[in-house]
Amino acid sequence: MINRIRDIRKQKGMTLADLAAACSPPTTAQTIGRLETGMRNLTTGWMERIAAALGVDAEMLVRSETSETAQIVATLGAQGAEALASPRDAILATDLNGEGALMVLEVEAASGPYMAGDQLWLRQIAPEDAAKAINRDVLVPRPGGRFAFGRLIDRQGTMVGILPTGAGQKQQVVHNPAWIGVAEMLVRPL
Repeated sequence: MINRIRDIRKQKGMTLADLAAACSPPTTAQTIGRLETGMRNLTTGWMERIAAALGVDAEMLVRSETSETAQIVATLGAQGAEALASPRDAILATDLNGEGALMVLEVEAASGPYMAGDQLWLRQIAPEDAAKAINRDVLVPRPGGRFAFGRLIDRQGTMVGILPTGAGQKQQVVHNPAWIGVAEMLVRPL
């Protein structure tokens, strides 16, 4: 595993000295530099101190060497799937092989087979490849920052038909979606 301290620090416009001073208790720029480069072990205590100073979750400081970080882009609640104001990195490090960007739907309220706390990892495909996703659970963007989530049951021209996972809900039709996120993996905390 390699850490992302340097990347996050630079994104926030901080120097080594700025980050060192922001830690509680403060440390030295040299120590932060050693932690960034792996010359010093990044313990959970250091992760928590640095994450607090950077204003991020501690889990965001580490990532797999071989895979890009998937993004949590939406939540599933009682009113359906909704976009997050700002996507955030998913915590689970995984190596799902395949083409297309990975994204994560976080379930906040039980819906169909999904329980609160579940994460559904999805692979982005082009709408013209929708035939590959028929009878699979999908996340489809709608206008206004909303999403349709459910079983992909039909595609006709530029329209896709989604059957929501909740009981008694009606089919949703999305016209000309930019992409379709096809469910690949369910992560359920024990």
